[in-house]
Amino acid sequence: MVRLPFRDTYYELRPSKIIALAKNYAEHAKEMESDVPEKPVFFLKPPSALIGPGDPIILPRMSRRVDHEVELAVIIGKRAKRVPAEKAMDHVMGYTIMLDITARDLQAEARKKGLPWTIAKGFDTFAPVGPRIVDRRELKIDDLEIGLKVNGELRQLGRTSQMVFKVPELIEYISSVMTLEPGDIIATGTPAGVGPLRHGDHVEAWIEGIGKVEFDVLSEGSILC
Repeated sequence: MVRLPFRDTYYELRPSKIIALAKNYAEHAKEMESDVPEKPVFFLKPPSALIGPGDPIILPRMSRRVDHEVELAVIIGKRAKRVPAEKAMDHVMGYTIMLDITARDLQAEARKKGLPWTIAKGFDTFAPVGPRIVDRRELKIDDLEIGLKVNGELRQLGRTSQMVFKVPELIEYISSVMTLEPGDIIATGTPAGVGPLRHGDHVEAWIEGIGKVEFDVLSEGSILC
C-alpha cells in the first residue's frame, strides 16, 4: 500500500493488479528492436512491487542491468468489465507517475527462450509511483510532456500524444480480458530513452500537470537486514 495526496486528503493505493503496456510508444518499440503491435500488448506487475516517494529503488543481485521506464499511470476508480471506449473515462479516478523498473538482462533472456517477463518486471520496488494522484476531471492527458533524468542527465523525453493506443482504447481492451477493480493501475507505456540504473543514482521523473517524483537507487547488497 502507498498513500498519495489526492484532492484535499490522501488515497491509499492498494491495487489488486498493476497492468503495464509494452511498446505503446513507437520510438520505444524501435529502440527495443520490435515492431509496433496491432493490438495493445500488456503484462502484469505484482502489487508487492509498489513503492512511494521516499522509498529507494533496489537493484536485485539476480540482475546485472536494471532499466528505468517513466509512464503515465491511470488509477481506476470504478469497477470496469467489458467497458466500451466511449464510456471508459467514467471508470478513471485519476493519474499519477509510475516507473516500470525492468531487469533488462532477465527480460532479454526470457524473450529469447519464449518465456514470460514476470521475473524481469516483478521484483520488490519495481513499481515506484508518485508524487500525487490528480483527479481525472482536473487534467487533460492528450498531450502532456513526460520525462526522466538520472543524476541530472536527461534520459527520456516525450509526450503522451505519442501513445499508439490511447487510454480509452486501453481500458476497453484490458477490461474485455480482465475486470478492473478500484485502485488498479494501468501504466500506459514509456517513451524512448530507457537506460540502466546503478547504485547511488538519483532519479527524477515528471509529467506535465502531475508534478515531479524522485527516487534514490540502491543495490540489494547495500541494504542492511
